[in-house]
Amino acid sequence: MSIIVAENLSKSYPVAVKSPGIKGTITHLFRRTYRSIKAVQDVSFQISPGEVVGFLGPNGAGKTTTLKMLTGLIHPSSGKVTVAGQTPFHRKEAFLQKITLVMGQKQQLIWDLPALDSLRINAAVYNISDKEFQRRVGELTEMLSLEGKLTQPVRKLSLGERMKAELLAALLHRPHVLFLDEPTLGLDVNAQVAVRDFLRDYNQRYQATVLLTSHYMADITALCQRVLLIHQGSLMYDGSLDGLLERFAPYREVHIELAQPLPIEKLMTYGDVQLLEGRSVHFMVSREALTRTVSKILTDLEVIDLTVTEPPVEEVIGRVFQAGVV
Repeated sequence: MSIIVAENLSKSYPVAVKSPGIKGTITHLFRRTYRSIKAVQDVSFQISPGEVVGFLGPNGAGKTTTLKMLTGLIHPSSGKVTVAGQTPFHRKEAFLQKITLVMGQKQQLIWDLPALDSLRINAAVYNISDKEFQRRVGELTEMLSLEGKLTQPVRKLSLGERMKAELLAALLHRPHVLFLDEPTLGLDVNAQVAVRDFLRDYNQRYQATVLLTSHYMADITALCQRVLLIHQGSLMYDGSLDGLLERFAPYREVHIELAQPLPIEKLMTYGDVQLLEGRSVHFMVSREALTRTVSKILTDLEVIDLTVTEPPVEEVIGRVFQAGVV
């Protein structure tokens, strides 16, 4: 049974239209006209309990609008949505106890107070007993490596430490569903890795369902086996990350280092030469021809080193968005 179900989910916003000049201003003041902007159009998907799903799209694609509908912050214009058996925009206590929303550019911790004080407020809101509060804070503090940090004012924590403390606050009530909107935004590489490791451990320990948006493809490749791609408000792809590569990247990258330089004319017979620098050559080879081409290269040429790699995921996804088709 799915824990998140979206059926033909849509959201439109009325936007006032104003003509230029004084006449347009006066008309706009007394008799406004509107046009409808479709932020999300007929989006449908289902997510099973315990899944970690990446939600990808360029800026303005409708990701955050969709998350806000799933968390009940805004009402959909049409369609149906249920999360953990509840209708989000009813905002019932039973629903709020089961979900959390973390936005990388927003904070819930009080800036000038120790994070522990904000956590006590959260515990009171969610009716968590003192004993359970201590147990959960201790467990999450250990998982997030925040020992000794929660008694410091939030403003004195590093950006990575603040993000970890925000995650702790968001997960104190142990939600079943995590909506994460750019949780590693602005963090350095080490902090990003720490947050990813924590989310992976948390998902495995509590079987929490995670819907994750991120512009850092390393977040997606490290955590998500399934991805949803949204573009201009419409869902373009729903499937495995490997399936996305198979479908939209019908080639592999072959890197070779030769014993001695060769002219590009000779090398072009083995594939599409993308880069030639001295003895280093970078080919694009179709998946169907990969085995045959690699065998021919090793037979015909004096090769010191050879590697075969997938194209970068961000490059593949960028190509999908640019084409605008599935």
